[in-house]
Amino acid sequence: MTNLGIMEQARKLLDGAARRASRQEVKNRLAAGASNAKRSNDNAQSIPLPIWMETEARVTECHHELVRSSALTLRITNDPNKLIVSFTYYAHARTYYDNFISPVAIEHGEAFSVYYNALNPSQNTRSSEHGLRY
Repeated sequence: MTNLGIMEQARKLLDGAARRASRQEVKNRLAAGASNAKRSNDNAQSIPLPIWMETEARVTECHHELVRSSALTLRITNDPNKLIVSFTYYAHARTYYDNFISPVAIEHGEAFSVYYNALNPSQNTRSSEHGLRY
């Protein structure tokens, strides 16, 4: 086979592959368009799902939550059933501080695992503020 014949055969193969790829791309666009049509809010598609990553956290403080003993008095006491645990963790070259409510006391400096949102590292699975419980 001559160089011209080889080049012609390669061109046909490439043209065929390009046509198949183009048809597949159109099918993919149609399928994506169909799934988007079912959604009532197009913004929902643009919000990426969080990626949860694990890191080590350390307890910095553990104290009782203060509560009012009754509505008629100004007396404030410790709630024996609720402890506020403050902790720190390191993620994406920054240290983050947060806290959660615990039924049991945790020692200062004790380490535990925590998962944080890689897209928003201040959001974690132990946070009282974010309401995430895993």
